[in-house]
Amino acid sequence: MNIILLGAPGAGKGTQAEKICEHLNIPTISTGNIIREALRSGTEMGKKAQSYLDEGKLVPDEVVIGIVQERLAQDDCKNGFVLDGFPRTIPQAEALDHMGVVIDKVIDIQVADEDVIQRMSGRRICEKCGASYHMQYNKPQVEGVCDKCAGTLVQRKDDHPDTVKERLKVYHEQTEPLEEYYQKKGKLVIVKGQEDVKDTTRLTLAALEV
Repeated sequence: MNIILLGAPGAGKGTQAEKICEHLNIPTISTGNIIREALRSGTEMGKKAQSYLDEGKLVPDEVVIGIVQERLAQDDCKNGFVLDGFPRTIPQAEALDHMGVVIDKVIDIQVADEDVIQRMSGRRICEKCGASYHMQYNKPQVEGVCDKCAGTLVQRKDDHPDTVKERLKVYHEQTEPLEEYYQKKGKLVIVKGQEDVKDTTRLTLAALEV
C-alpha cells in the first residue's frame, strides 16, 4: 500500500508513520532523511542538492522530486511506502502523479492550531543528552533539569510559539490545499488527532481499512 501522511507541524505525523510501517512492514520515506542520505551517498540528485545548499539556497522542487523518485525506485518500496513530508505543495503532488506513482491512501491527521502551539511550545530538550520532555505531558522531576543526566532543559527555536505560528501559516497556505486535491481523487481519509498518542494510532490504523 502506498500512503501519504498529511498534517500540520506538531500533529504527530512522524510517530504515526512509524506505527503504520510496523503494521504493514513497509518503509517510511521522510523527505528530510532522504535528502540527507542522498547528500551522504553522493547520488546525482544529492550532488545537485549539495550545490544549492553550498550557496545557502533552498533545494528546488525538481531536485527534491528527483531525490524522492530515486528513493521510491529502491527494492524495499516494492510492497509500499509511507511518504511523510512529501508532497508539500500541489505542484509536488502533480509531479508525483506524472512519475506514475499510484497513491492508495492519503491520511490527514488534523489537530487544531491552538493544540499544536500548546504541544510544541511545551517541549523541552536536554542540551547535554537530547532527552525530550513536555511541560504538560512529560514533566521532568525537577523543573528545567534532565532526569537522565542532570543537563539543562531548553526550548528549541523551532518550538517557540512565534515560530510555530509562522510554520502553521506556511502549512495552511502551501500544504493544506492538498486535502482538496486528494479528496477529489477519492483518496483522503481524515483522522482527528487525539490527546493520547495511542488513541490517534488506533484511529490511524483503522483509517487504513476504510
